[in-house]
Amino acid sequence: MAAADHGAISNSSGPPGVIIVMGVSGSGKTTIGKQLARRMAGVFADADSFHPPANIEKMKAGHPLTDEDRWPWLDAMAAQIGQWLAEGQPAVLACSALKRVYRDRLVAGRPQVAFLYLSGSEAVIATRLANRKGHFMPPALLRSQFETLEAPGDGERVVTVDIRHPPRRIVDIAARRLGLPAPSRAADGA
Repeated sequence: MAAADHGAISNSSGPPGVIIVMGVSGSGKTTIGKQLARRMAGVFADADSFHPPANIEKMKAGHPLTDEDRWPWLDAMAAQIGQWLAEGQPAVLACSALKRVYRDRLVAGRPQVAFLYLSGSEAVIATRLANRKGHFMPPALLRSQFETLEAPGDGERVVTVDIRHPPRRIVDIAARRLGLPAPSRAADGA
């Protein structure tokens, strides 16, 4: 089944201050997150940098993380999100956020946080992972990520974009649906 682009963030208080780019490993979270952070003149952080060394070693060995492994990791990111919001620092966080309970823990009831879900088929993402070099997440864990994935739904501030679009198009679609201002000509490289 092909992924579809959908969703728009409607919030009278303006665009989100923090955007969490979510999806399974290989969906393009880091690539899109960095471009989106530049677009909103914000900072970018990757969830991988919040993992304790034991989690990284476990994944390198081909073992999926348990919820017990994830709670401290999620709490560290939630604290960073709170700091960004308190400082008024626009930010983008690339994080798999595969389950609703994980997303709820990251958002912690803050309406200034929204998600960009990079949606794609397992076949497309498996091809990407097979060609990716230098990442600790082995392609063999992709199946477990799809088994864990709970696609965002009702009550979540989320925009979904199909990963088959080129990166710049994904960022444009996401920015429009998230209510971000259009880029200035200078920022757009013109």
